[in-house]
Amino acid sequence: MGVSDVTQPESPAPGADGAPPTEVLPVVESAPATQVLPGAVPDAVPPMDPSSPLGDLGTEPKRRVWPKVLLGLGIAVVVLAGAYGAAAYYLGDKVPKETSVAGVAIGGMTVAQAEAALNEGLAERAAQPVVIVVDGANAQLDPAAVGLAFDAEATVDQFTGFTLAPQVLLGHVLGLGEQPAVSTVDESDLEAAIGALTPDLNIAPVEGAITFAGTEAQAVQPEDGVAVDVEATAERVRETWLEGTSVEAVTELVEPAIGAEAVQAAMDQIVRPLTSAPISVTVGDAVTPIPLEALLAVSRVEAEGSDLVLKIDGEALKAKVYELTPGIGEQPKDATVRLENGAPVVVPAVSGVGIDVTALADAATTAALSTTDRTAVVDLVPVEPEFTTEEAQALGIVEKVSEFSTPMPYDPVRTQNLITGTSIINGDIVLPGETFSLIDALGPITASRGFTVSHVVVDGNVSEALGGGLSQLATTTYNAAYFAGMDDVFHKPHSRWFDRYPEGREATMFTPSIDLKWRNNTDYGVLVQAWVAGGRTHVAFWSTKVWDVTSVTGPRYNITAPRTVYNTAADCTPESGGQSGFTVQVTRTRTQAGQAPETQTWTTTYQPWNRIVCGAAP
Repeated sequence: MGVSDVTQPESPAPGADGAPPTEVLPVVESAPATQVLPGAVPDAVPPMDPSSPLGDLGTEPKRRVWPKVLLGLGIAVVVLAGAYGAAAYYLGDKVPKETSVAGVAIGGMTVAQAEAALNEGLAERAAQPVVIVVDGANAQLDPAAVGLAFDAEATVDQFTGFTLAPQVLLGHVLGLGEQPAVSTVDESDLEAAIGALTPDLNIAPVEGAITFAGTEAQAVQPEDGVAVDVEATAERVRETWLEGTSVEAVTELVEPAIGAEAVQAAMDQIVRPLTSAPISVTVGDAVTPIPLEALLAVSRVEAEGSDLVLKIDGEALKAKVYELTPGIGEQPKDATVRLENGAPVVVPAVSGVGIDVTALADAATTAALSTTDRTAVVDLVPVEPEFTTEEAQALGIVEKVSEFSTPMPYDPVRTQNLITGTSIINGDIVLPGETFSLIDALGPITASRGFTVSHVVVDGNVSEALGGGLSQLATTTYNAAYFAGMDDVFHKPHSRWFDRYPEGREATMFTPSIDLKWRNNTDYGVLVQAWVAGGRTHVAFWSTKVWDVTSVTGPRYNITAPRTVYNTAADCTPESGGQSGFTVQVTRTRTQAGQAPETQTWTTTYQPWNRIVCGAAP
């Protein structure tokens, strides 16, 4: 039975004093009393009995609330995710609003429309050269040559199709903005092409240096250069080549090898003593003062690693010493070949004594850097000739291989020019493989060298010039080379034919532009002999015979009659004219033992000798 069914004892009869009877309660065992000390916190109230009418206010019901909340949140997430995915799927074929690529607007278009718009909008730009720029310098790159092409499909695919990327979905609401273009390219070809352009784009550093002007020294301060970073520039080109008219190259600084510290050190340790005073060169008993300006003229401050050092040109200084103090030592003499009694003979080389250029440069450098002893002392040493007797003998100049002459008109002034010209080139030796230039051999053509003013023909008109008549020497030399089988490097026929020359086989000369050049194509030297005698100009070549030469001159054709020409030039010279113009061909065949014949043909057209009337036409 329940606790409430405890049998109660019978009530006692009222007491004698008449007090009510006393109720006897059941005995309940109580827990030991808990003593609460002053200041202590009472124990927490124990949990209430769930069966208590207040039980729904306890902790157990709170645990039942959170599953419901989480369930609600989960359902919301699923609903939102479904909506997000549905939106992504629905918008996948649309380009987000306010989207552009390389300036071409494609927002709101379908994928197909966007690709078409980009291909059309960027077609012209994609076909143009890519201009790569470095500090104002530029070079052009052909995109087709390196396989650089715009990929519209890959570009549009970045922001279309099914994607959960939040920036793309937000772009449909807020606008996506400018997006990168995607390109295809052969990376190795692109880097190779950019590497080939770097000589035009790199800016070399300015090296620290010191220069001299007169007796003054000037320091050149160093400056950094720039060099193209090929790999990084290739990446930038691939990413941005469609975005503008040029691509700025990626560069890196290049420091000069000679820095500011080296320049300052050279100014202190080289320039200051070098420019302090002249030096002297002592050779035996001869003392040659070298003025400061002359010393600086043969001095250079050059880079050596990361330093600047003094270099003195020993050869130039030696020449200066010989110039200021003639008679020092004895110059060697080169071997040569000359004609004696109508035959070539070798004149042996002669050794000499002189200054050793290396020893002179070293001694002069030491003196120039000294602040106390500024004398360079050197000894004379044996000096060998540059062209030895054995080398002269090996040239094989033993016989006459060709000779030609042309008649001279009576003109003492003109003849004097030919006498001077032939004497200058007489004895010249043209080594195997060398090219002979008549202008170089004669030059300079000046009055101080014996040339005078005489008649020349310029642009078909008679005029006057210094050295007039030397074209006869050109024609005569040309024919000597022609029949010796030499190579014709350059010659220019006269504009009008002179009957003293073979038609189609003659040459004019006019400094500095019209020259006669021929090349020695043999293994032997060629000695040029030239002279004036018997009213004729003569040129002969001496060597070892290699070529057998025959020449054929064809008939004249394209005959043109002379006409009257009015010349208003102040220096006009009237002419009576009369000779017709014509065209002619000359063919040379040359052969040598064991080889097939070689044939060459030259075609020459001459103007007619027109009647020249000075003044305006009536």
